[in-house]
Amino acid sequence: MSAEASDTNMEGDPLIRAAVITLSDKGSRGKREDLSGKEIIRFIDRAGGKVVDYMVIPDEAEILKGLLIELSDSGTVNLILTTGGTGLSPRDITPEATLLVMDREVPGFAEAMRSKSLLKTPHAMLSRAVSVMRGETLIINLPGSPKAVRECLDVIAPALPHALKKAAGDPEDCA
Repeated sequence: MSAEASDTNMEGDPLIRAAVITLSDKGSRGKREDLSGKEIIRFIDRAGGKVVDYMVIPDEAEILKGLLIELSDSGTVNLILTTGGTGLSPRDITPEATLLVMDREVPGFAEAMRSKSLLKTPHAMLSRAVSVMRGETLIINLPGSPKAVRECLDVIAPALPHALKKAAGDPEDCA
């Protein structure tokens, strides 16, 4: 991420105040280590951001929906990154739950991740990940594997600082 990412807001808080949510039935029962969520946390730390909340939950739409609403509406985070639940398995519900809470869709993040991932694997076209805004909070679904998380974060990293500033009402022109 660029140096701009470590900027602070007007109150001196880190520009990125994130929540990380891993969706994994096995992980939520302690039967699988959450490597993808830890990868996201390392990314936020390297970017100079702050991880405000981190959790591993089962693949349950109502749980995710409730958390997305609670976190977005709390004003404590401006970015929620989910990992897992974006594929074709019957329990993969992340995109549906995310779309239920959105105010506006921001398709470019998901499109860019799929586009770049397709250069590495044809399986990328199976991703149903979405990216949306709820209030001033940007919510982005990431894949479930640590390698794919790293690759996707590298793709979206350059646009995150500008997106978060604009979502917070930055009046500067974009041109």
